[in-house]
Amino acid sequence: MSEKRYQVPAAISEGVGYTIVENASLEGRNTFRVPARADLLIDVRRPEALAELFGYAALKTRPLLVLGEGSNILFTRDWPGVVLSIAALGITVVEEGSHNVRVRVGAGENWNNFVHWSLARGYSGLENLVLIPGTIGAAPIQNIGAYGVEVREFITSVEAWDRDSSRLTTLSNADCRFGYRDSVFKHQRDRFIITAVDFELPKWRPLQMDYAGVREELAALGMDSPTPSGVAEAIARIRTRKLPNPALIGNAGSFFKNPMVEASKVSELRKRYPQLPAWEAGEGQFKLSAAWMIESCGFKGLKQEHAAVSEQHALVLVNLGQATGSQIWALAEHVRDGVQERFEVLLEPEPLVL
Repeated sequence: MSEKRYQVPAAISEGVGYTIVENASLEGRNTFRVPARADLLIDVRRPEALAELFGYAALKTRPLLVLGEGSNILFTRDWPGVVLSIAALGITVVEEGSHNVRVRVGAGENWNNFVHWSLARGYSGLENLVLIPGTIGAAPIQNIGAYGVEVREFITSVEAWDRDSSRLTTLSNADCRFGYRDSVFKHQRDRFIITAVDFELPKWRPLQMDYAGVREELAALGMDSPTPSGVAEAIARIRTRKLPNPALIGNAGSFFKNPMVEASKVSELRKRYPQLPAWEAGEGQFKLSAAWMIESCGFKGLKQEHAAVSEQHALVLVNLGQATGSQIWALAEHVRDGVQERFEVLLEPEPLVL
């Protein structure tokens, strides 16, 4: 990244439902807050504009990256092509019944704002997913989950621009092929661009409070008969204590996935590490605690150049202020290699690493 390039002013042009910026800075578009630039940055406010935009040569010939709020990405370099951001907004109640409600939400809406919108109207289900950063459009890609709940439980369909057929299409829940932090959108990044998500939210369902620390936090708040909003408050307090705030220090939340292994691997590891946390995940698979393994290697709080493993949570890598994406990735590789050497388990990153 040359100094001369950074001195070139950005050129801006407008179209119906979109804005194009040339030589655009992405530092404010990723929660790690690492420096990076894109040849073109396009903010799309109306999904219908995609038909026009994909007629342009730049989107046909240059690499394309779809970016939301940048809370699940690490730039280790500039992006030599087009960054497309779906900024479509709006929350619409499509159908309301006595037991549930169907809601369509624009991909550009903030996820946490939507959670609070649903709770304020008496809808339940999303309370465990409070304070997860990012946009509505990013939620299905990662199949975001927290405290025993995954977003796939509430998604009925996803509207997306299909680059193969050059049209807006609708994918059912089954079409999305959701898995643990996984979906068809991760495997076909170059095909689908999410423009809206349809949710079905119950007006009541049993509260999910069995995840570690939730009942204790509710008790500390004096909530003997918790409500969905009460569970959301308890989880927000837990997350605030455990995870560094991206608004204060650059990070992308959990950097590594909890690895899935066979039961035989769990038995083998527990002979050496009896305290190793592991949870059944179905089909003979067990989920291991990546945070526990990272801490066991002594990496929690480790600083390397301008990057560090958070002292609050071992799964979180942070930008101490002047880190480049390559410095953060070098630290991630160091942690990954150390865990693999000790436990013979390979950690995979949660964010997209470019």
